[in-house]
Amino acid sequence: MSITLNHTIVYARNRDASAAFLAEILGLPEPKPFGPFLAVQLDNGVTLDFYTDDHQTRPEHYAFLVSETEFDCILGRIQRRGLPYWADPFHRRQGEINTNDGGRGAYFEDPSGHNLEI
Repeated sequence: MSITLNHTIVYARNRDASAAFLAEILGLPEPKPFGPFLAVQLDNGVTLDFYTDDHQTRPEHYAFLVSETEFDCILGRIQRRGLPYWADPFHRRQGEINTNDGGRGAYFEDPSGHNLEI
């Protein structure tokens, strides 16, 4: 048996808003309730289980490997919403994308302030 990541808990100020945001921006299925969590299912079987807890919420970094076509679609959703995005994780190059590692990348924030990367 190989070891794979199954899920992780994402603390959010509002689990519904953060889970819905991520699913919509990435073009994923609608989040599903799972106990006190709202789960966003990724294509590789991993779920991000959103949980509302103001006391535990501190910005984290979540990176998503996407195809070139998916990148264009996701960046388009970000731009249509008028959301800021950056070419770097420290948010110094706003409105730009990077071409690190032979691909394209961008950073943006979810409603809880998590630093998301595509």
